[in-house]
Amino acid sequence: MGNLAYRASMPVLRLFSPEAAHTIAIHALKLGLAGRTAAAADPVLATRVWNLDFKNPVGLAAGFDKNADVMDAMLALGFGFVEAGTVTPLPQPGNPKPRLFRLDEDGAVINRFGFNSKGLDAFVAKLQARPRNGIVGANVGKNKESADAAGDYVKGIERVCHFADYLVCNVSSPNTPGLRGLQARGQIAELIGRVLDARSRAMAGAQPAPPLLAKVGPDLSEQERRDIAEVALASGIDGLIVGNTTVDRPPTLRSRHAAESGGLSGVPLKEKARACIADMYRLTGGRLPIIGCGGIANGADAYAHLRAGASLVQLYSALVYGGPALVEDIKRDLAACLRAGGFASAADAVGADHR
Repeated sequence: MGNLAYRASMPVLRLFSPEAAHTIAIHALKLGLAGRTAAAADPVLATRVWNLDFKNPVGLAAGFDKNADVMDAMLALGFGFVEAGTVTPLPQPGNPKPRLFRLDEDGAVINRFGFNSKGLDAFVAKLQARPRNGIVGANVGKNKESADAAGDYVKGIERVCHFADYLVCNVSSPNTPGLRGLQARGQIAELIGRVLDARSRAMAGAQPAPPLLAKVGPDLSEQERRDIAEVALASGIDGLIVGNTTVDRPPTLRSRHAAESGGLSGVPLKEKARACIADMYRLTGGRLPIIGCGGIANGADAYAHLRAGASLVQLYSALVYGGPALVEDIKRDLAACLRAGGFASAADAVGADHR
């Protein structure tokens, strides 16, 4: 739906639970009711990462389009790239409802979905059917009851690698028991090794292979961040997404939902996410592209994430409050920030705070 329609519909959408409102939004997008951006691409935003040409560095984070239903509709809103998923090998319902909460006073969201997914078969069929216009990533995870976590990621990578422009292993959601333990040094090293092998087997020498990333969370200790940086550099993985939702609850939260369990995202996550981006950029020496995710609500936030070390950025929660027009607002303001900072391109600003 266009932004005027979105604003007009907000009071009605608020009559529904957050998850029901999201489902309505997905249906509207599938029906083509969101419209398309009419804004011309600003050349200062264009960037090239992993030999992929992004019209702009502002992407849609995983979690919005779990089942690959509206990838092209979201690209049409002006996103530079869209990440579908997280998808699990087998269908699973996720955690009991309610499991999504708006923290209106805080510009935040708490979710405890637990990788609700229609499974790989449905997900891959949708990826395979779409024209390859615009950059789409595929984010894979594990089934809750799986005894072989790495094996689930292998299955996911093998199935999606021919149909996505980049691949992501989500090892940092707080809503699947034991998942964040995969970020421990030994486990993430094994997992990365197995999924890199799986990508090689599935591609069977075809080039170029889509870049493979690991999505890590913002709640890591300094030692855990150091371990992940060292493993990532040694393994040959292509990049990191930093970060995910947080289990922390800042004392500044005002919403009555602040004590709900699950992962917190949105404005209160911004500073923590940016600090983690900066740490991972420093620990990897800027040698590994980072997608910065967490707390972006405007162009200044996106600009600060780039300066901290992100080559690309992602958002999701801010759409709940800003609607479809937020994408163009962020891009316009980011372009203004880049020019005011003396940067000729988004790439020039990456890691500027470390120089």
